[in-house]
Amino acid sequence: MDQEIIQSLKASLEVKQKTLADTLLHKSLAQAIELIVRCYSLQGKVLFCGNGGSAADAQHMAAELSGRFYYDRPPLYAEALHVNTSFVTAVANDYGYEDVFARMVKAAGRKDDVLVAISTSGNSPGILKAIVAAREMQMHVIGMTGMGGGQMANLCDVLIKAPSNDTPRIQEVHITLGHILCEQVEKTIFPGNTPLSTS
Repeated sequence: MDQEIIQSLKASLEVKQKTLADTLLHKSLAQAIELIVRCYSLQGKVLFCGNGGSAADAQHMAAELSGRFYYDRPPLYAEALHVNTSFVTAVANDYGYEDVFARMVKAAGRKDDVLVAISTSGNSPGILKAIVAAREMQMHVIGMTGMGGGQMANLCDVLIKAPSNDTPRIQEVHITLGHILCEQVEKTIFPGNTPLSTS
């Protein structure tokens, strides 16, 4: 078992090293940060969607923006689209699960808002429908996916591709990049703040 643990840690480290060396990924992340900063400068909102572990990442990133990351500062409007379980189960029951995120995008999204759509394969039907709905509303779409990009590759304004085809490794990169994104958005919108003490 010890060797299996070491192999998993090595696999995670290797993907992070590839992420560190991927200059195109760095540019995509910088573009995503710029889109979100611009959205907030226009008094817009950022919506997140994902399934399973990606839903957890969506909720995590939304919390970092709407709560705080490093600084005690005003909240930013960010929301994960799956957190209202009554809505999710009602729409899944009445229309079908694939319509859940798209329907909430139509309810909450406005022109120039941002949708951050997370799918490790890039092919999740419900995520793809949400992206289409967002584009129809003239929202901007940031996709977070794996190395292949899937069908999301041709639908997003910015596509952030973790350099792996292994779902756990992709998700580990996504949350690392999500933390960087939240940190840089916060730092750009609220410059000159001092990080809160963790003691």
